[in-house]
Amino acid sequence: MANMFNKKKERPPSINGSGHLYTHDGSNGSSSSSDNSFFPYSYANGIPVTNYYSHSEAPGSSDIAQPHQQQHQSQNQQEQQSSYISKPTFGLNDFVLLETLGTGTFGRVFLTKFKHTENYYAMKVLKKVEVVRLKQVEHINSEKQILAQVHHPFIVNLFCTFQDDRNLYMLLEYVIGGELFSHLRKAGRFSNDVTRFYAAEIILAIEYLHSKDIIYRDLKPENLLLDSRGHVKITDFGFAKIVEDRTWTLCGTPEYLAPEIIQSKGHGKAVDWWALGILIFEMLAGYPPFFDDNPFGIYEKILAGKIQFPSHFDQNAKDLIKRLLTSDRTKRLGNLRGASEDVKKHKWFRNVDWQGLYERRTQAPIVPPFQHSGDTSNFEKYQEPSEEENVMGKSGSGVDPFRHLFTSF
Repeated sequence: MANMFNKKKERPPSINGSGHLYTHDGSNGSSSSSDNSFFPYSYANGIPVTNYYSHSEAPGSSDIAQPHQQQHQSQNQQEQQSSYISKPTFGLNDFVLLETLGTGTFGRVFLTKFKHTENYYAMKVLKKVEVVRLKQVEHINSEKQILAQVHHPFIVNLFCTFQDDRNLYMLLEYVIGGELFSHLRKAGRFSNDVTRFYAAEIILAIEYLHSKDIIYRDLKPENLLLDSRGHVKITDFGFAKIVEDRTWTLCGTPEYLAPEIIQSKGHGKAVDWWALGILIFEMLAGYPPFFDDNPFGIYEKILAGKIQFPSHFDQNAKDLIKRLLTSDRTKRLGNLRGASEDVKKHKWFRNVDWQGLYERRTQAPIVPPFQHSGDTSNFEKYQEPSEEENVMGKSGSGVDPFRHLFTSF
């Protein structure tokens, strides 16, 4: 069974808010080689200013705490200190694009270097015309709004945004360790201890987002990056949304969709706890619990709810997964009265030091190799755009019919 979802097997297309399927090359269709329209594999991230930490400093900013300072701050202080700069004193011309870190429906993510320092960042470049054509204006604006207000050790930092008459630009921290997806495929599957470590860091991030009424809606290994010390950074907030109660948008990755999304019953924070259950299973098994050659086959299996656990699964892990993958969201762990505390108190997490984990004092089980702060060896290689395609900071006709749609950029 594990061979059916091996290293070469890729997921079916993700679904955006308008119900479209998106393939990795940006075409609409049913290709099995795909990601969603928001670079699931590639919000690479900002560079460590000192000791290659992933808490990097925004260009030209002196009011962002350095890593060694942040370690001594309280959890509340860290959460309140956003890295976003609304009116930067620098512009696109202060950066040089070096290498493609990932591609998607709307454009690319590049490794970029600030010309005046030795610091590296990730520049996400989105083509306005494609964002508008595919009716993703609301999603892109929401992504920017959410990333600009959050700050957490296990969530990628957005430093600032720009726009010209062709593109939108998001300057993010560069997370040097690449996708957890790549490390999982190389290993085949993770041990119980490795899986628990990454699940615990993700729980802290989900807990933080939910405290701000933000649902993430796209949890999967491709959207989890590892920093230089092996800690998680959640990236790609294209499907994230501020929701106090419920929303009815159909979006996400088929294998990770909760039943209530498939059935259009309206969904809320509970979908992230369902996705956590899928993720824990996939890390332990090397493949997700519900998979098929087409999305509709996956949906049928999700709604049937039959899970076949491999024999090597820890009994406590199985119990947690069953409680998270409960079809009735009113009975789903994480969505009960105790919320995230119920998940953290589960016996599988019995010996986890949650405060030490939050402060990144716990040794990560995977430490990505790298030679220098601009090393891209942990990312896949992509064909670089031609000179004509590379239009960053270059004026087109001078007419921008879409600027009014992205006033916050």
